[in-house]
Amino acid sequence: MTVVHPISRAWVTTGGTGAQNYDEFADDAEITSIIADNPHSSLAVEMPHLAPESLGKTFAASLPDAVARLALERAEGLYTPADEVVVLYRITAAGEPPAYGLWCLVDTDQISTSADEPGLVIRNEDVFLEKVRERVALAEAVGTLLSPVLLLQTGKGEQLHAALAAATDAAGAPAATDVDQTGRTHAIWLLGPGPQQDELTALAGGGELVVADGNHRSLAAQTAGLPRFLAVVTTPASVAIQPYNRLVSELPLPLDELLARLREAGATVTEVPRPARIPGKGTIELYAPHLPGSSAPSEGPGVGSGAGRSFAVGLPVNTNLADVDNLDHALVERVLLRDALGLDPGDKRINYVGGDYPAEWLRGEVEAGRSELAVLIAPVTVDDFVRVNLERQKLPRKSTWFTPKARGGLVLSQLD
Repeated sequence: MTVVHPISRAWVTTGGTGAQNYDEFADDAEITSIIADNPHSSLAVEMPHLAPESLGKTFAASLPDAVARLALERAEGLYTPADEVVVLYRITAAGEPPAYGLWCLVDTDQISTSADEPGLVIRNEDVFLEKVRERVALAEAVGTLLSPVLLLQTGKGEQLHAALAAATDAAGAPAATDVDQTGRTHAIWLLGPGPQQDELTALAGGGELVVADGNHRSLAAQTAGLPRFLAVVTTPASVAIQPYNRLVSELPLPLDELLARLREAGATVTEVPRPARIPGKGTIELYAPHLPGSSAPSEGPGVGSGAGRSFAVGLPVNTNLADVDNLDHALVERVLLRDALGLDPGDKRINYVGGDYPAEWLRGEVEAGRSELAVLIAPVTVDDFVRVNLERQKLPRKSTWFTPKARGGLVLSQLD
């Protein structure tokens, strides 16, 4: 018995609908721009209030627009239906090993969020409830699941990887391909009922499945009472974890006062004579504007010239708390954002920026005046990720940026 199942009624792209998932962007304006350039992008359905013709509407008020867009795309043949299928998935790029996955449905009642909650699907991060409500409302409005939860198979990952590689190699021409913003090619193949489908679903469901991306979507499935949710089950050899940083658009207190508060809390704060960069584990780096009247070092490239000021900060750990509460992202949330700045994690002044945006981009946002502080954080290690999940503990919000990401708009699941 497996917790992984075929998609009872899938809608598979025929081309032109692929897009980054809605939560992969640092700026809403990017979503509007992509939809303007590609009106058939699934982003127009996922984030209907950001489509150019719907700007100014709330998310709830724009849901009828999402329903109309999806119906029109189906009617125009941009999606084709298929019943009782799983979908083979391969992501390739120059200089990278192929990544593999299996589009499928997974039992919602298998989601576990604590050690005393049974289930083979482990959700590992805190979430923003408003985002969950939006996902529920969208699924109910369009009667369709639009983006997958990315699940990491930990029990039979090697066997699944080998089986998916063999299956895609033997599958012939893909049903559709799509090239993402990084140049990676996403290819899919439909696989109907039969022994091979049975083998792959058994392997995909053959051990604990960890939510690598899609914590909000998995909780939305629970909240909506859905028996199954749309997923891509992938393998450890197919993914890597990149940094997940923060931008603060407006500081509620002067920079020097923030630094003083951090020192009072037990942090080590050292101004560095170079642009801030992604640090090693155990230290964060801050980048702020060099403002008139603020103290500045007497020397150092890029410092004191208006480019910005950079700081290496060692945040104090609390040995009375669990290890997961002393990971770098947890310390940023607790010590820097909450205690020093007085900001709740859901504050609109905090922007969560994934690994597709490098340190240079973060510094550029500060230098352009669109943000007043960049917080650069070392990526969570795979060892820490696995350990936290096996302990059934939760990582802080937005702390793991897995790459490559599953592409939205390639395979949809119609709700019965």
